Amino acid sequence: MPQMSNDRGKRFVRRSGLTKGSWRRRLGALLVGSLASISLFSTDGAGLTLEQAVQLALTRNERSRAAEMRVSAAEARVDKARTLFLPDLIATGNYTRRAYQTFRVVEGQRFPIQRYNVWSPRGVLTFNLYDPSAAPLYRQVRRENQATRLTAANDKRLLAFEAANAFLTALSMEQVLEAARRRLEFAKRSLADTRARFEAQLVSSNDVTRAELELATAERELTRTQGGMETASLQLGYLLNTKVEGPIEMPVSLLQAAATPPDPGTGVVAEALKRRQDVAAIRQHTDALRAAASEPLLRFLPSLRMTGQYTMTNESGLSGRNRDWLIGLALTWNMYDGGERFADRAERQALADAADLDAQALERRVDVELNTALVVLANEQAAVKQAGVAADVARTNMEQATELYRQGLASALEVADANVRLFEAEVALVRERYGLTLAYLDWRAALGLDPLGKE
Repeated sequence: MPQMSNDRGKRFVRRSGLTKGSWRRRLGALLVGSLASISLFSTDGAGLTLEQAVQLALTRNERSRAAEMRVSAAEARVDKARTLFLPDLIATGNYTRRAYQTFRVVEGQRFPIQRYNVWSPRGVLTFNLYDPSAAPLYRQVRRENQATRLTAANDKRLLAFEAANAFLTALSMEQVLEAARRRLEFAKRSLADTRARFEAQLVSSNDVTRAELELATAERELTRTQGGMETASLQLGYLLNTKVEGPIEMPVSLLQAAATPPDPGTGVVAEALKRRQDVAAIRQHTDALRAAASEPLLRFLPSLRMTGQYTMTNESGLSGRNRDWLIGLALTWNMYDGGERFADRAERQALADAADLDAQALERRVDVELNTALVVLANEQAAVKQAGVAADVARTNMEQATELYRQGLASALEVADANVRLFEAEVALVRERYGLTLAYLDWRAALGLDPLGKE
């Protein structure tokens, strides 16, 4: 920021009416809760909203639909496991063509022993009356189904946060672009004013050169910012699976919520563990592995199967019957399998213990994520306040430098430097507010909440 003499500064303060009380009021207006300061977050309300962006990501992004497909696959596995408790019915039909046929006469009655053309349909019904392995395996698949559902829901939740992140990135670049345009407009006006003063022989050619340099720098910065804005829009469009055009609407409620320090409370970790779908998913996965680990030892018990059969044929033989049926019971007891069941038990038990340790680590990480998000959020809130004060001072400095330059009390270098400082302060304020909102979203994500509060 250019330095001015005390006398020069005091004369400007007296002319502009900036008393000590008015300075305080101007600085207070730049606190986080004020969304109208330096017009960095103004919008006409006709652009893309955060709610629309999140909804588009959840409905159009492939990751969201892939999560739904994984849930459908898990439900199909449950249906398949349920067949362990249901009977199987198989119908078959056989046709045979022979080279010879044979008949026998018994007690004056002729019986077909072998025919040229033979057909024999058959129906077989099998039903596992008792299978000790069925129950734990079915319980495993059901737990895995719940884990898949929770994982899919958490994937969608994280996708919503990612869409909100991309939305805020594009919004911040849009506001930086507006600041770059204001800088360019001021540089053009400053150059025109300097040239007029040079033609009137009030300033030297060095002032014109300095104003031209500032204009070229402002144009370069605008071009660079436009590229960043286009890149951010492309990233947002990729997540939303649609082309993003037009302005982006500022999420007022989200910014206001981010400006308010959250109250962590005493039971916030316990509440987060209840809400976090990834924690619940890994718990369900651990339960599924525990169920699978209990299955090998149940192989010591015998299994009981019932079989029913109904047959028809046109080759009755000596019995003279074309239809027949039977019902049977089969008891299977695998008394020794070479130690396979013990190996399976050891493997599955180790996998279940590993999953349990992963669940414990995740629960501990939730505590760290919550405390880290709270620290970052508090720092960002303080940074926004400091950036707001710096932006207000930079604006006042530019106004002072411009006024003093018109009175011949300042150089073009001081005016250009004041314009640069204002642009940098505005960009810093945009970035700090963007960082504050991101920190607030990280806090909500650690709590297991939705970015829009629709959990």
